[in-house]
Amino acid sequence: MMNEAACGFAIVFAMTTQLLSTSAAKLIVCERTGRWAVALRRELAEAGVRVWEMRTLADCRDELVESPASFAVIELGANVGGLLRLLARQPRQFPAARLAVVANRSQADHEWLMREAGAVHFVCSLRQVAVLARLACRHLAKVPPPQQSLAERIWMSLPWG
Repeated sequence: MMNEAACGFAIVFAMTTQLLSTSAAKLIVCERTGRWAVALRRELAEAGVRVWEMRTLADCRDELVESPASFAVIELGANVGGLLRLLARQPRQFPAARLAVVANRSQADHEWLMREAGAVHFVCSLRQVAVLARLACRHLAKVPPPQQSLAERIWMSLPWG
């Protein structure tokens, strides 16, 4: 049988986990290698923006369901059809989200196809990561904070919240 202190801890832990797992907006990077995520982390180090890494389009979609106003940077890989479907469905499923596409230089000829499908930006060089970071910061700054109950606001204002 659980004592009162343990029960209280379990409730506080569950509440903390729930509050920390939901967010109005995230910077999501969906790629296989991690090189764009590293470059964005380096570029955004002073801004304090956290980069959430995903490896598949399905994981990226799940993260967008959880945080529908996010800025997602998605690598153009082998699953071009899946990426095009995600871009095409984004205005209906995630109207507050913005999706940018990153690719290798050899895939530069896909830029206008991706932009036509709904990408807000297309980048083929790590040298252009600063532009991508600025777009992400601008989008994240415009997203209003999530609606929170009085209890959630109090909890988040606590030093250990």
